[in-house]
Amino acid sequence: MSTTYFTEEHDLFRASLRDFLQKEVAPHIEAWEASGTIDRSIWGKMGEMGFFGIAYPEAYGGMGLDFFYTVIFLEELQRVQSGGFAAAMWAHAYLAMTHLNAEGNEEQKQHYLAKSITGEMIGCLCVTEPFGGSDVSGMRSTAVKQGDHYILNGSKTFITNGVYSDYLIVAAKTDPSLGNKGISMFIVDRDWDGVAATKLDKLGWRASDTGEISFTDVKIPATHLLAEENKGFQYIMQHFASERLIMGINAHARSEWAIEYTIQYMKDRKAFGKSISEFQALRHKIAQLASEVEVCKTFNYAIAKRLGDGEYVVKEASMSKLISTKIADEVAYDCLQMLGGYGYMEEYPMARLLRDSRLGPIGGGTSEILREIIAKMVIDGKQYKPAT
Repeated sequence: MSTTYFTEEHDLFRASLRDFLQKEVAPHIEAWEASGTIDRSIWGKMGEMGFFGIAYPEAYGGMGLDFFYTVIFLEELQRVQSGGFAAAMWAHAYLAMTHLNAEGNEEQKQHYLAKSITGEMIGCLCVTEPFGGSDVSGMRSTAVKQGDHYILNGSKTFITNGVYSDYLIVAAKTDPSLGNKGISMFIVDRDWDGVAATKLDKLGWRASDTGEISFTDVKIPATHLLAEENKGFQYIMQHFASERLIMGINAHARSEWAIEYTIQYMKDRKAFGKSISEFQALRHKIAQLASEVEVCKTFNYAIAKRLGDGEYVVKEASMSKLISTKIADEVAYDCLQMLGGYGYMEEYPMARLLRDSRLGPIGGGTSEILREIIAKMVIDGKQYKPAT
């Protein structure tokens, strides 16, 4: 492991997390993948170990550790061979909780953030809409102020933890006439009247409860507004950089695991009297894949360092996700090919990896959208600035 970014304390944390995941999570993955439901008890165990509090202040039960502990958290989650389980964990810890920590007031943090860190409460982030996709500014959900409440109507889709979470961080337009400058963020409790969710049937990420959510005349107390009214778009954009870098890190991590697994398979598999790891065409393919993944990882670590130092790395994070997820799809495809017919069998992990990996270039902003964002910065000179 690179000593440029990781200390002995980081390595000890990685060993502890890996051991926990192998003992408490890995034995249940097949059941959770089949049922589409992650046992509620694992959230409490993750919280008890402090894994949800890595990046958050001690005042709310967190540990306030540097960003490379988060990198380790993400990388090790990819090794349990379930993109759905990994997504449920990091969407809770780094989508929903990120907004609570950055925009929540003291009362909101003491209730929602503290209980999220312990795993007592599960959160989800609701931005994407059925007719909006990557066009955040085109959302149709509205929250109309009426006295000391807002009345929320609309729908969201492709929401990770969208069915079984306890609270939802919801973006809605409080002033539609202002376009993207009229979006606000709210904390919505799952059990409020008018909140309904339907689980979606997905190609991959099958352990996670991805949902479509409808809001019908949901009465939100004004105290559940996150930070300032009509600043929601800025808050969402502010956190897209970290979300995209997270997806880039996920991509290089699952690719590393896939290559490790494939190399071991190649060493064990015999054909024409020798190990298939001795065939030059296969050796060179692995060499190419390993090189591309190493380049992605090295870039991602460098951007993680800058993000951890407080830089607004929206361009580089977008590049991370764009390239790392593309390479990850290629690695999954080629590694499955290396296993031949066995790669196509469900009892081998490559079939699931291929399905799970395919969401990388879609979620958190499609590759097509990312290319346009990057083009605006490198061609048009556009500068994105953090919310103030």
